[in-house]
Order: sequence, then C-alpha cells, then structure tokens
Amino acid sequence: MNRYARQMILPQVGEAGQKKLASAKILVIGAGGLAAPSLPLLAGAGIGHITIVDGDAVSLSNLHRQTLFKEAECGSPKAEAAAARLRSLNSEITVDSHSFPLTPDNAPSLIANADCVLDCADSYAASYTLNDVCHGTRTPLISASVLSAAGYVGGFCGGAPSLRAVFPDAPDSGASCATAGVFGPVVGIMGSLQAQMALSVILGLNPSPLGQMVQFDAVNFRSTSFRFDSAREPAKILPFAALSQLMSNDMIVELRGIEEAPSALHPEAERILPDQVVENLPSTNRRLVLCCATGLRSWRTAERVRQVWPGEILLVAASAC
Repeated sequence: MNRYARQMILPQVGEAGQKKLASAKILVIGAGGLAAPSLPLLAGAGIGHITIVDGDAVSLSNLHRQTLFKEAECGSPKAEAAAARLRSLNSEITVDSHSFPLTPDNAPSLIANADCVLDCADSYAASYTLNDVCHGTRTPLISASVLSAAGYVGGFCGGAPSLRAVFPDAPDSGASCATAGVFGPVVGIMGSLQAQMALSVILGLNPSPLGQMVQFDAVNFRSTSFRFDSAREPAKILPFAALSQLMSNDMIVELRGIEEAPSALHPEAERILPDQVVENLPSTNRRLVLCCATGLRSWRTAERVRQVWPGEILLVAASAC
C-alpha cells in the first residue's frame, strides 16, 4: 500500500496534492523543541526536500521537549542528528543539514529556493531576520514562540502581513526557556501546528494559514485564533545585521559590560552601557550599530536612540554571529 494512502484519501490532498508535497522545498530554522514534532510530520507527509539549520548541539537539559533526539546523541550537532532521524523515517525524501546558526548574512541564500520557511529557532534575532528576508521575497513564513505554558503560531509573509506588522516593537520580556522554563507538550502543540500550516500553504488550502494567528494557553486549556490580514507594516524598522555587513565608517557600540563580555563583539566597538548611549552619542550622520547578546537590548536601546539619531541604525546579536 502507498505510504501516503491515508493522507491521499483526504479531498484536500489526493494524487495532485501529494505531488505538490513531493516537489516542495521547506527550510526549517532550528532543530529544537518546535522542530521535534514538525520535522517528522513534514517528513512523514512526503515533503520532497527539507533543509535543517541549527548551530547548537543536543543537550540533556533540553530533551524533555526536544523529543527528536536520544540521550546517546547528547553533544552531537542537532541539525545532523535531526536529519539522520528524518532519513530513517522516510527514505523517499531529501534532507539537508547545516550545523551553523542563521545570520543576516546567510539568510538570503538559505531562503532563496524555499517554498516555505519554518521559524523554530527560539531567537528574536533569527525570527526577525527570517521575517525581513521572507517579506522581501514573498516567501511564506510559519513562525512560533513558546514560553512557560503558553505560545503562538502564525503564518506571515508570502503576500500576508509580516511578523513586524503584528509585533512591531521590541518584546517586553527577555525571558527564555532557559530562564523561565517551558512545558514540553505546549512546545509540541505549537510545533505540530507549524507543520499543519506548512502543509496547508504547500497545498494551497483555503482559508490560507497566512494571515492567521493561533494562541494556546495550557494553564486554562484555552485556544484563541484571529486573522491579521489588514495589519499594516511599520513605516521604519530596526534590522539585524551580521558582522560581515558592517563598514569601516560605522559607529559600533558594544552594550555589554566587561564582566559579561570581556571581548567586545567587534574590535572597533566602543563600549557604552544601554542607559548611557543617548548622552554619549556624537553629532554625526554615520550609521549606528548596536551590539548585545541576543539583540533584545540593542533593539530596546535603538527605540530610544532613534528619537535623536538622524542616521540608520542596525542591530547585531552575538548569538547569531
């Protein structure tokens, strides 16, 4: 029996739909908790070409939600381990893996051939970097985020409003799964929804998941959903940049103190703490580059600085370098 028989019975799929899935190319950024359910589901559905990008290694403390991996794989590159698992699940598909982080420098080439992109990275810098490239190329982006016992998943770009149209400002909290904790099943639910949205995009189902947001609260077992088709793009954005994209005449500011970062992210960076940046900026039209660990401090500082800074402002995150 055809391995996709139970799927092809669906009127939304059929033989024609299965051919669409087989010819589709999906890029998945991040091979952690969100990817743990979405990757096997995409492979099982017969997505013809899956590319996985993740620069981290398998860690024991993450296995409660990163159920794609085994204890014996701790220390192994996540992208490679995930790719091997998918190949064992479905020998009919092609799976590529890249054991390096997504950056503003490599994002365009990674996204260039993708029919759909899944943001499973758990990183502000990665999410908005993906968003900006996908918005420019009209590539569908399925982005999810989970913290503690709640999360969301949405379909952005590809002709729908971008992530910045829905979340134009810097996040209120810098908490992460590592600092605030997270329930594994909530991550699994959001990751599964990412896979379903991706399949719907490839199959061209109506209504489209692009322009749709789904939120889930595991404490009260409550799910809400809304469309954001009419959301407006912000007039100005604060883009993320890679170190390789900086120029010699940029004014580069390292926002981390010496205790946190003994070596500045860039050798020519001037070290200024976030609450002292505005009063220490020179009067110039040079491009301003703000550097920190995750990009969040840079973003929040830039929101204050751009009220007085006449030139362009870029953000650099050490986690994406």
